Amino acid sequence: MDNPVTPREAGRPGPRRRDRHGRGMRGPIAPPQVPLAASRADLFADLVQDSVERLERRWPQLADIDFHVLEVPRLDGAGQSWNDEAVPLGGTVPARDGLRGRVVVYRRPVEIRTKGRDERAALVHEVVVEQVAELLGLTPETVDPRYGED
Repeated sequence: MDNPVTPREAGRPGPRRRDRHGRGMRGPIAPPQVPLAASRADLFADLVQDSVERLERRWPQLADIDFHVLEVPRLDGAGQSWNDEAVPLGGTVPARDGLRGRVVVYRRPVEIRTKGRDERAALVHEVVVEQVAELLGLTPETVDPRYGED
C-alpha cells in the first residue's frame, strides 16, 4: 500500500454528502405537467379562472374586467387598523380614469373557510359572482341563475 488512509480526528465528523453515489442532485418529485407540481396559489388561481370563464359565456362585458388573486386583504391607509368585522373574501375596484375595473379574490380567507377542493371551488365561484354583481350593479342571481343553489 503506497497511500495509507489517515484516520479522522476523534470527535470531528467528516463532511456530509448527499451525492454519495455520483448521481447528481435530485430532481423535482413530479414533472411540471402533473397537478402535484402546481402550488396551492396556482390551483386557486385556476379555480378563479374557471369561474370567470363560466360567467364570460353569459356576460361578454367581463372581458373588460381584470380578475386578481391576493393572499390576504390589505389595509389601505397608514391610520387604518383591523376591526372586529369578518375578513372579506373578495373586493372590487370600479373602472375610472381609463383604468379597467378589477375584481379581487383573497386566497387565504377562502382557503381557511373550506375543507376540500369542491367546497373551495363552490366558494370561489360564489365570491366571484358576488363581486361581479357588485361591479355591474346587478344582483348575484341575475349574474348567475344557479347562485346560492349549492
